[in-house]
Amino acid sequence: MTKDKSKVFLFIDNDPAPIAELDTPIVFDLDTKKLTDGEHILKIISHSPTGREGIRTIHFTVANGPAIRIEGLKNKDVVDGTLSLMINAYDKGNQKSFLINGSETPQTIPFWIWIIIILFIGWALYYEITSANIQ
Repeated sequence: MTKDKSKVFLFIDNDPAPIAELDTPIVFDLDTKKLTDGEHILKIISHSPTGREGIRTIHFTVANGPAIRIEGLKNKDVVDGTLSLMINAYDKGNQKSFLINGSETPQTIPFWIWIIIILFIGWALYYEITSANIQ
């Protein structure tokens, strides 16, 4: 170890071998593309020049895979019968160009839009009937 700098060791999950051994201060780029999607733990162990040790753990979630969207079923729903599900999965691409194909999830029309349309049509019919009686 150098005499005037602390040294840090970076561990992912429960791997006994560190992914990096660095002198501080340092900027480190953690490439999450090498990790599986899901929850992980970054453990940082530091050694000071005086020989003291510090440990810090950080929980994080990796989501590099294609995003999955579903309509028609929510987490912990109680259901019966046949369900009509709309499922879409799309990738982020290489993040240098935008993927248009499949990047938006189609959705059904919300019920409140239908209520507004019905109310508007009802008002329009009422207006036509009342204005026709005046003439």
